[in-house]
Amino acid sequence: MAKKREGARREKDALNAEQAEKLFATVDETGHTNEETARKERRHREQAGQGVDIDPLSQADPSGSNVGTTITRTAIGFVIVILLVVVLGQVSCAAARRASTANLSEDVSVSTVASALEGGVEWGNGFTQFPEDFQVVEADENTHRIEVTVTDTTSTNELEVFSGSQIQATALAVNALLNPNVNTVIYHVNVHEGENGKIQTSSLFGFLKPTGETKTLMTFIWTKTNTSSGVKFNCTITGIDADMQKKLHDSITSSFTPSEIISSVLGSSDSSDSSSDDDLIVDRTDTSSSDEADSSATSASSASSDSAGSESAGK
Repeated sequence: MAKKREGARREKDALNAEQAEKLFATVDETGHTNEETARKERRHREQAGQGVDIDPLSQADPSGSNVGTTITRTAIGFVIVILLVVVLGQVSCAAARRASTANLSEDVSVSTVASALEGGVEWGNGFTQFPEDFQVVEADENTHRIEVTVTDTTSTNELEVFSGSQIQATALAVNALLNPNVNTVIYHVNVHEGENGKIQTSSLFGFLKPTGETKTLMTFIWTKTNTSSGVKFNCTITGIDADMQKKLHDSITSSFTPSEIISSVLGSSDSSDSSSDDDLIVDRTDTSSSDEADSSATSASSASSDSAGSESAGK
């Protein structure tokens, strides 16, 4: 009976232990065919009782793998390399830019002024950029003049144009007026104005230029005068008419300023505006009346002195 059971358990053409060992001799611990790795693991299994060193009690790496350490080191190395590339790129770009920037204090010509407008000039702790659209009207040390025209296509209102152009004109003028052969720098600022009277700007990252009518919004005139006490710089801004002043005023005192918000909350914006205007008129009236009173008092005192003089002469 036992012989029948043993005969039933044994399958036909089944592999014995030696045949199975020979069949799997080229398979490693991961189940892949690698004869060299399988040979090393069998040798290690014969010596240590297992093919791979695994310490299940290890808190650092119980599986015996160092994948986490490798990933961490790779990530840190990648970040360090990126930082080095960025720093080196910034330093090299700054050095190249300073080397290629025209020095207007030493040489003024159409090419040097165009180079300064294209690449920027040093101002403060960095560079001041100018609009992409510019024209050098005049740049000559013999006439002691520099005149350029730029077209602002990035500012959305008059206040942005004024603030940005003032910095640009100052940077260009001061760099040029340090040249002993330059006494005047004229900086015209143009904008594109639409049919509704608003300033047009470029779109699609600057690829689509505005198509409105070109208008000269303001002009900065910088002059230099040599005196006995030193050199004097003078700036004159032209083109700011009453309409322009109103637009600048509206841009500065917008509805988001604290005074306007408080006035709207308290409901006293109209009264405050009217009172301020009235106060301004009253001040002007008082000033004029006081002047008239002073003049009348002066005339009265002079008349009394004249009459006193005539009386003394009569006596």
